[in-house]
Amino acid sequence: MRPSELTTLVSGLLHEETQVTDRGLDLTVTEVLTVETPGRVDFGGDELTHANCSAHEKVWRNDEDDYQWWHLDGGQYLVEYNETLSADRPLTVQTRDEVRKRGAFHPTLELTDLGRIPFSVAPAGIRLKENARISTVLPPEEGSE
Repeated sequence: MRPSELTTLVSGLLHEETQVTDRGLDLTVTEVLTVETPGRVDFGGDELTHANCSAHEKVWRNDEDDYQWWHLDGGQYLVEYNETLSADRPLTVQTRDEVRKRGAFHPTLELTDLGRIPFSVAPAGIRLKENARISTVLPPEEGSE
Protein backbone atom coordinates (compact mmCIF):
# COMPACT_ATOMS: atom_id res chain seq x y z
CA MET A 1 0.00 0.00 0.00
CA ARG A 2 1.30 3.45 -0.93
CA PRO A 3 0.95 6.37 1.51
CA SER A 4 -1.66 8.02 -0.75
CA GLU A 5 -3.86 4.91 -0.45
CA LEU A 6 -4.13 5.49 3.31
CA THR A 7 -6.71 8.19 2.51
CA THR A 8 -9.22 5.35 1.99
CA LEU A 9 -8.77 4.40 5.67
CA VAL A 10 -8.54 7.89 7.22
CA SER A 11 -11.31 10.48 7.14
CA GLY A 12 -11.40 14.06 8.35
CA LEU A 13 -8.20 15.18 6.62
CA LEU A 14 -7.65 18.93 6.84
CA HIS A 15 -5.37 19.24 3.80
CA GLU A 16 -4.64 16.00 1.97
CA GLU A 17 -1.79 17.45 -0.12
CA THR A 18 0.12 18.36 3.06
CA GLN A 19 -0.84 15.36 5.17
CA VAL A 20 0.10 12.64 2.66
CA THR A 21 3.89 12.35 2.65
CA ASP A 22 6.44 9.93 1.24
CA ARG A 23 6.49 8.19 4.62
CA GLY A 24 2.76 7.93 5.38
CA LEU A 25 -0.23 10.05 6.34
CA ASP A 26 0.09 12.71 9.04
CA LEU A 27 -2.56 13.13 11.73
CA THR A 28 -3.45 16.50 13.26
CA VAL A 29 -4.26 17.39 16.86
CA THR A 30 -7.69 18.78 17.63
CA GLU A 31 -7.56 18.68 21.44
CA VAL A 32 -5.05 18.34 24.26
CA LEU A 33 -6.45 17.03 27.53
CA THR A 34 -5.14 17.09 31.08
CA VAL A 35 -5.95 14.15 33.34
CA GLU A 36 -7.58 15.65 36.44
CA THR A 37 -8.46 12.56 38.48
CA PRO A 38 -7.31 8.97 37.99
CA GLY A 39 -9.21 6.21 36.32
CA ARG A 40 -9.31 2.65 37.69
CA VAL A 41 -8.33 -0.70 36.20
CA ASP A 42 -8.98 -3.96 38.04
CA PHE A 43 -8.38 -7.64 37.31
CA GLY A 44 -11.90 -8.65 36.33
CA GLY A 45 -12.97 -5.49 34.53
CA ASP A 46 -16.12 -4.77 36.52
CA GLU A 47 -14.50 -1.89 38.44
CA LEU A 48 -13.15 0.00 35.42
CA THR A 49 -13.66 3.75 35.54
CA HIS A 50 -12.53 6.49 33.17
CA ALA A 51 -10.11 9.19 34.25
CA ASN A 52 -11.65 12.64 34.44
CA CYS A 53 -10.05 14.91 31.85
CA SER A 54 -10.35 18.56 30.95
CA ALA A 55 -9.37 20.46 27.81
CA HIS A 56 -6.02 22.20 28.18
CA GLU A 57 -6.18 25.98 27.75
CA LYS A 58 -5.14 27.51 24.40
CA VAL A 59 -3.76 30.99 23.85
CA TRP A 60 -3.43 33.40 20.93
CA ARG A 61 0.15 33.96 19.79
CA ASN A 62 -0.80 36.90 17.54
CA ASP A 63 -4.11 38.71 17.27
CA GLU A 64 -4.25 38.11 13.53
CA ASP A 65 -3.71 34.31 13.81
CA ASP A 66 -6.51 31.96 12.77
CA TYR A 67 -5.54 29.30 15.31
CA GLN A 68 -4.49 29.22 18.94
CA TRP A 69 -1.59 27.46 20.66
CA TRP A 70 -1.28 25.04 23.54
CA HIS A 71 1.59 25.95 25.87
CA LEU A 72 2.35 22.55 27.36
CA ASP A 73 4.61 22.19 30.39
CA GLY A 74 6.61 19.02 30.83
CA GLY A 75 4.37 16.09 31.75
CA GLN A 76 1.79 13.66 30.46
CA TYR A 77 -1.31 14.58 28.43
CA LEU A 78 -3.89 12.93 26.21
CA VAL A 79 -4.41 14.08 22.62
CA GLU A 80 -7.33 13.70 20.24
CA TYR A 81 -7.12 13.90 16.47
CA ASN A 82 -9.18 15.68 13.82
CA GLU A 83 -9.05 12.49 11.76
CA THR A 84 -10.66 9.11 12.26
CA LEU A 85 -9.18 5.78 11.27
CA SER A 86 -11.31 2.88 10.00
CA ALA A 87 -9.06 -0.08 9.30
CA ASP A 88 -9.89 -3.77 9.29
CA ARG A 89 -6.33 -4.58 10.41
CA PRO A 90 -4.06 -2.63 12.76
CA LEU A 91 -1.96 0.17 11.28
CA THR A 92 1.14 1.65 12.89
CA VAL A 93 0.85 5.19 14.27
CA GLN A 94 4.14 6.90 15.22
CA THR A 95 5.20 10.30 16.51
CA ARG A 96 6.27 12.66 13.71
CA ASP A 97 10.02 13.27 13.70
CA GLU A 98 9.47 17.04 13.99
CA VAL A 99 7.62 16.56 17.29
CA ARG A 100 10.07 14.00 18.68
CA LYS A 101 13.06 16.25 17.90
CA ARG A 102 11.43 18.96 20.03
CA GLY A 103 11.11 16.77 23.10
CA ALA A 104 7.60 15.33 22.87
CA PHE A 105 6.32 11.93 21.76
CA HIS A 106 3.62 9.32 22.06
CA PRO A 107 4.04 5.55 22.02
CA THR A 108 4.12 3.77 18.69
CA LEU A 109 0.76 2.01 18.50
CA GLU A 110 -0.94 -0.56 16.28
CA LEU A 111 -4.53 0.69 15.86
CA THR A 112 -7.68 0.00 13.88
CA ASP A 113 -9.32 3.20 15.16
CA LEU A 114 -8.10 6.38 16.83
CA GLY A 115 -9.00 7.46 20.31
CA ARG A 116 -7.20 9.44 22.94
CA ILE A 117 -3.45 8.86 22.81
CA PRO A 118 -1.02 9.50 25.70
CA PHE A 119 1.39 12.32 24.86
CA SER A 120 4.60 12.94 26.82
CA VAL A 121 6.36 16.31 26.94
CA ALA A 122 9.95 16.93 28.12
CA PRO A 123 10.47 19.12 31.22
CA ALA A 124 11.10 22.30 29.18
CA GLY A 125 7.66 21.96 27.53
CA ILE A 126 6.47 22.43 23.96
CA ARG A 127 4.18 24.76 22.05
CA LEU A 128 1.63 23.11 19.74
CA LYS A 129 -0.56 25.03 17.35
CA GLU A 130 -4.14 23.87 16.76
CA ASN A 131 -4.18 21.31 13.92
CA ALA A 132 -0.42 20.67 14.17
CA ARG A 133 0.66 17.44 12.49
CA ILE A 134 1.91 15.32 15.41
CA SER A 135 1.62 11.69 14.26
CA THR A 136 2.09 9.60 11.13
CA VAL A 137 0.10 6.55 10.05
CA LEU A 138 2.45 4.21 8.22
CA PRO A 139 1.32 2.06 5.30
CA PRO A 140 1.40 -1.70 5.94
CA GLU A 141 4.61 -3.42 4.92
CA GLU A 142 4.57 -5.14 1.53
CA GLY A 143 3.26 -8.68 1.83
CA SER A 144 1.28 -7.97 5.02
CA GLU A 145 -1.81 -6.84 3.12
